[in-house]
Amino acid sequence: MGILEIFLMCFALFLVVSAILLIVLDNKNAEPGNAFAWLAIIMLFPILGALLYFVFGFSWRRGKSANRNRQKFIDDLIPKLSLEVREFLKSHSSTEYLDMIDHDYKDVAKLLNNRSGVAVYHGSDIKTMTNGQEMFDSLLEDFRNAKHSIHLEYFQFRKDKNSRAIREVLMQKAQEGVKVRMIYDNIVNIDIFPSYYMKMKDSGVEVKPFTGPFLSSVRRSLNNRNHRKISIIDGKIGYIGGMNLSGQTVHWKDLHLRIQGKGIYGIQLAFLEMWHGSGGTLPDDIKSYFPLMNNKITHNLMQIVPDFPDAEYPFYLLSVVKAMQNAKKYVYIHTPYFVPTDYYKKALKSAVLSGVDVRVMVSHHTDFFIMDYTTQASYKEMLDAGVRIFEQQGYFNHGKYLVMDDYFSVVGTSNTNYRSFEVNFEINSFMYDKEMALRVKEIYEEDITKRCKEITLEEWNRRPLWKKIVQSIFRFISPLM
Repeated sequence: MGILEIFLMCFALFLVVSAILLIVLDNKNAEPGNAFAWLAIIMLFPILGALLYFVFGFSWRRGKSANRNRQKFIDDLIPKLSLEVREFLKSHSSTEYLDMIDHDYKDVAKLLNNRSGVAVYHGSDIKTMTNGQEMFDSLLEDFRNAKHSIHLEYFQFRKDKNSRAIREVLMQKAQEGVKVRMIYDNIVNIDIFPSYYMKMKDSGVEVKPFTGPFLSSVRRSLNNRNHRKISIIDGKIGYIGGMNLSGQTVHWKDLHLRIQGKGIYGIQLAFLEMWHGSGGTLPDDIKSYFPLMNNKITHNLMQIVPDFPDAEYPFYLLSVVKAMQNAKKYVYIHTPYFVPTDYYKKALKSAVLSGVDVRVMVSHHTDFFIMDYTTQASYKEMLDAGVRIFEQQGYFNHGKYLVMDDYFSVVGTSNTNYRSFEVNFEINSFMYDKEMALRVKEIYEEDITKRCKEITLEEWNRRPLWKKIVQSIFRFISPLM
């Protein structure tokens, strides 16, 4: 090969890499830290970096496309609902229930209601569960008592003892005539052979993989994970939170909610929209999935907030940051992985500088050692700003929740990292209720008192040099996690 050919090849490679770099820079949804990390990777490893970027880094937020998909779902759904349920859903999207929310957090609910159509539901009865075995036992009992339908959507659906017990009950209920529908993330469960799910299908369970063989929807990529963990039984009982259907759930601490009442409508709507987007058809008798309820009335006001990586905006991130801006007394955050984006970090700093007590609780060791260093990479910046950091000792806590000012709390599936903010399909329960907030706060404070060690700035500055170097490296790539 002559010098001219080599020059032309290098020049062509330069043009390709330059074009890719321009695409990265023009990605309007990317945060500066995320874009910079990808730029460096592509410059260091042009071919591999470009390939990785188009698989894992490219933003798929396309507001118009997402709105069309949602509108198609609504157009298919509304004619099949009863007049009573239509009127109920319409009323819960009105200002009547928004006006019941405390002034400091009304803007959060309005943001979600105006931009993503998330209704406010009044009067749900909620049970909190922090023990995985308790959740499995409760879920199994509710499945066994199901009379009409069971809907599940899970990030992990494994083959361990407890998961198999769930599978057996689902197959039994399907054979009894109960409509059982399940969506699972097939990429994270890729080590489980299709025959495991085929047996479920043979028994009558309708099973849909989140990502089909040729991608089940243009809204999906190999990088998008369905990180949700929800169940709905007979349209009357719902589960939402951080617990997967896996053996790990029994050994980890977590936080999950069992909900009865009108908040179930929000979980049911989220499931059916994902079912519709995964190629499933909506049943003609869909009104039976939204039964009219005379449930126990509480003061709870709730929004069920599904988050989509192709939506026009990252609604979970925007709404939580908005809540932090309105906080007056305290912000308590629990997350398995603390890898905050620039936008999130600025909100934490703003709250601290306003005199708000901001605390972040994480586990000393996570389930993946790389995340230990990635989480710790943000400590110095947060401690310098005045954020208090607590590490749980001895076990991994998988809970994803926050609570503010004895009034506002969020429990769901979103971690505090870029993947949950921008890449994964998530779902969270936003609650405007003193009783619920105090319950979540009690769980938080019990862990801080009995199981945590506070990390001080003085102690953190004395850590060994090798740790500082490793954490600096992971700080650089943290925007990609």
